Amino acid sequence: MNLKVKIGLMQFLEFLAWGTWLVTIGAYCFNTKHWTASQFGAIFSTTGWAALFMPAVAGFIADKWINAERMYGFAHLACAVCMACVPLMQTPAELFWLMLLNMCFYMPTVSMTFSLSYAVMENAGMDILKEYPPLRAFGTIGFAAGMWSTSLLGLESSPWQFYISSACSLCLGLFAFTLPKCPPAKSNQDKSWLEVLGFDAIKLFKSANIAIFFMFSILIGVCLQLSSAYFDGYLHDFAKIPQYAASPVLKYPAIVISLGQLSEAAFVLMVPFLLKRIGIRNIMVFSIFAWVTCWLLLAYGNPGNGLALIIAAMLIRGMAFDFFNLSGSLYIEKTAPVVMRSSAQGLYQVMVIGVAAIIGSYTSGWLIDTFFTTNGVKDWHGIMLAFAGYSIFVAIAFILLFKDNNTRTVSN
Repeated sequence: MNLKVKIGLMQFLEFLAWGTWLVTIGAYCFNTKHWTASQFGAIFSTTGWAALFMPAVAGFIADKWINAERMYGFAHLACAVCMACVPLMQTPAELFWLMLLNMCFYMPTVSMTFSLSYAVMENAGMDILKEYPPLRAFGTIGFAAGMWSTSLLGLESSPWQFYISSACSLCLGLFAFTLPKCPPAKSNQDKSWLEVLGFDAIKLFKSANIAIFFMFSILIGVCLQLSSAYFDGYLHDFAKIPQYAASPVLKYPAIVISLGQLSEAAFVLMVPFLLKRIGIRNIMVFSIFAWVTCWLLLAYGNPGNGLALIIAAMLIRGMAFDFFNLSGSLYIEKTAPVVMRSSAQGLYQVMVIGVAAIIGSYTSGWLIDTFFTTNGVKDWHGIMLAFAGYSIFVAIAFILLFKDNNTRTVSN
């Protein structure tokens, strides 16, 4: 099989396995299991808790002891078992611990998808900056395909969404063993156990620019968490308003949200062009202002005459996510020393998916309950304006503080 096809297929299956349940697990917990919001919140937080330490641990192991493609394969085989067991869980506590175990295996594979692809492409003499972004688009398509399949098959409240995810992880786990070998670098053999949580990558914080970059990875990652947590609830609450209750948009909310993933597939193709012309830093700035625009459109959108605003927001969300996530990963790849690239990529995911997810979940929950909820009714207009205000603050701070002149050189 052609190497590009293998890398593209890996991206597709990686995010297909996640997309089949991430947006719709809430419907399963609320409508099928009849659990409370706080119980569901605890279950959903397992993504952030696992991301705090597991990507760095996996990066350390891949850097020192085991071929990266083998570890990637074993992790997905474990995910397949965990997801197949989800329907067997009868209490929120049981599902919390199972999902925590599942995410401890899955979260490292997100960063390993990047580092493994980069290593394979570099060994093959391929131009990563030019040839990887189009291949990454297959991951975006895979995530959207997972959401569409779950929604169109009527499985948003069904345990079958987890069986589909299990099958995807099983296929990817077996497929991973056919990838080119990526053994640990010889220079990594002297690492100590003190580096097991990515402490070697934390050495990068000696550079002020890299430290600032990681700080903003957290702040911008909060926006991603907010969109994952509240887009579905935002759309579902329109069904409580009589004039919008019959809207076809509200019948398949996951498909509407998936427009963001589809737009990612288009915007990711622009990254090589933009890298050569405006550099990584300016791409990051564009991504933050894209979040501002997204929240403002949602603040004034509705499933009636404001439907175009909602659709535009979902499309822009794809650009906001992809531009920072991909350009940030490339920035780490080109600034981190070779011997700690896997750990650095893992640390990057810790900031974006782990720390940001936990901060975003607890802070936004308190903010919404305290200032934007009256008699159980949420003021989504005010909520989205608050999110926009936060994003504007982050954008201004990023422009003022992140002055890495090397980002233009890296892009070239």
